[in-house]
Amino acid sequence: MAVLPIRIMGDPVLHAPAHPVEEITDDIRALVADMLETMDAAPGVGLAAPQVGVPLRIFTYAYADDDGNPWRGVAINPELWIAPLEPGAPDEETEAEGCLSFPGERFPLRRSERALLTGTDLDGEPVRLAVDGWRARILQHEFDHLDGVLYIDRLDDGAWKTVQKIARKRGWGRPGQQWTPGVDDIDA
Repeated sequence: MAVLPIRIMGDPVLHAPAHPVEEITDDIRALVADMLETMDAAPGVGLAAPQVGVPLRIFTYAYADDDGNPWRGVAINPELWIAPLEPGAPDEETEAEGCLSFPGERFPLRRSERALLTGTDLDGEPVRLAVDGWRARILQHEFDHLDGVLYIDRLDDGAWKTVQKIARKRGWGRPGQQWTPGVDDIDA
């Protein structure tokens, strides 16, 4: 297993829809193992294959609830259904979100409170996750990556302008920008 470099906003692989996984091979299994290791090293609660430069419909996720119960896995070729969004502005504290492809920053974003995900796991077995709260947020965030959408693309105009300033200051927003957890000094 290896910690992989994570692409930063502006890299074309992050802004294009990913391709379906045709067959679960040893290469796919190795990719998922590397993604899990990378996600843990970052540290993150999810990581999509496009974030490590692979344009496939795969993401990993991990989150422990308030009682410390682990929730960890992989979704291959997922489909996602969400409950309608509650109207109103997002809460700056409870709905702040971050991304390993825009590291070190958090912005409030309204997400659905409930989500249902279906797909397959590494054994080709069906996966069905009906979740709420932060787990629903994680699935929505990672699923967006598979469609070429970063959470910053969903921000309001004021936050988007701040994102652009940060990106310019850090030299992001163009192809080839990446960081490696445990190697590069980026506070994700």
